[in-house]
Amino acid sequence: SVLLLNGKIRKVGEKILASNGKKADFASALQSCEEVGGTLAAPKNEEENKAVMDIVKQYNQYTYLGIRNGETSGQFKYINGMPLNYSNWHQHEPDSKGKEKCVEMYTDGTWNDKKCNRYRLTICEF
Repeated sequence: SVLLLNGKIRKVGEKILASNGKKADFASALQSCEEVGGTLAAPKNEEENKAVMDIVKQYNQYTYLGIRNGETSGQFKYINGMPLNYSNWHQHEPDSKGKEKCVEMYTDGTWNDKKCNRYRLTICEF
């Protein structure tokens, strides 16, 4: 049988999502994911978004997503520079006009642009 570690690990499509339950700012969270061969979770469709939301709900903590506001274009992109092909913004978001460079997920699965120095749950994808 598969050990689910209390739901802290989820498989969705070809991806595995995992959280260590720790909170960190964006740069530290990204670094801790990369150190173990992954990256910050970045939903590419509704199914992946729901899987991330399930972990967020379990910990009852917002999480940073692997999405950033591109320095030049001002548009949100995946960490690897690819344009977003899916988004689930909260109503009236993103609203910072480029001042909030990171993206957090609320416990309802919707997204909000946020400054990168807050402490949020770390969820990695592999």
